[in-house]
Amino acid sequence: MPISEVEFVDTPLLRVGYEALGEAGAQTVILLHGFPYDVRSYDEVASRLSKAGSRVVAPYLRGYGPTRFLSDQTLRSGQQAALGQDLIDLMDALDIEHAIVAGYDWGGRAACVAAALFPERIDGLVTVSGYAIQDIAASVEPDDPLDEKLAWYQYYFHSERGRRGLELYREDLCRLLWRDWSPEWAEAEAAFSASAPSLHNPDFVDVAIHSYRHRYGLVDGDPRYDEHERRLAMQPTISVPTVSVDSKADGFGWFDSSEHASYFTGSFRRVVLPRVGHNPPQEDPTKFADAVLMLGPHGALA
Repeated sequence: MPISEVEFVDTPLLRVGYEALGEAGAQTVILLHGFPYDVRSYDEVASRLSKAGSRVVAPYLRGYGPTRFLSDQTLRSGQQAALGQDLIDLMDALDIEHAIVAGYDWGGRAACVAAALFPERIDGLVTVSGYAIQDIAASVEPDDPLDEKLAWYQYYFHSERGRRGLELYREDLCRLLWRDWSPEWAEAEAAFSASAPSLHNPDFVDVAIHSYRHRYGLVDGDPRYDEHERRLAMQPTISVPTVSVDSKADGFGWFDSSEHASYFTGSFRRVVLPRVGHNPPQEDPTKFADAVLMLGPHGALA
């Protein structure tokens, strides 16, 4: 079942569609989806967190679902600083002074960026595969050939052929990524069908293409985020209490986030999910919700 009916709030750049559950005044948890997914990743997680006493907010990221830019003139940026600032802007628009934030893929990056740049607003962080802030200056350095092979779609998006491919075959391409990244998830096909409409947002292609080009230094970012990007280029540490979820069956590649422990100067805990792929909140909502609850008022890392 959906988390709730879609609600809307305006931030400086966006009309953000979001779904929410739980009582106002409770500990707020903001749940952030990745590429190419949407808030359906959190249907069961949101229910579990609400029953545990949390107020849950699950926004559609820029370029997804009902979220829209307020101006045709705004650059359809997918850069990491934009995603992190969108999170803070959403909190401001909803009068949320501070929150626990949790996410994976793009959503995990947004959460890490916000935690690094605005730690006073973040009560705790759940990330997937550790420190998700991009080191753009180092992006020219090649990875192991097997890892490079897994990133084929990113290099595809660097070309105009790739942009056109995403425009024409967005569902076929994204369904392929879902299947490859979660090879042990039997419900992936049905889950994809529920999220696929969000990929038809009019800004989806532009935001995605900009994201995968900017992270390799191939295009300029939106100048409004230059100071944020300057700070992120220094690979800032994250001081808020953090739980990192490591998915051992992630078809995009298994990563032991203990290798990132030095980036986290506050309390840090790993949770390893043996048979879970790239979308852990939807593949194992119980364990993902438990990871969030570790950060709550009575959690181990509170």
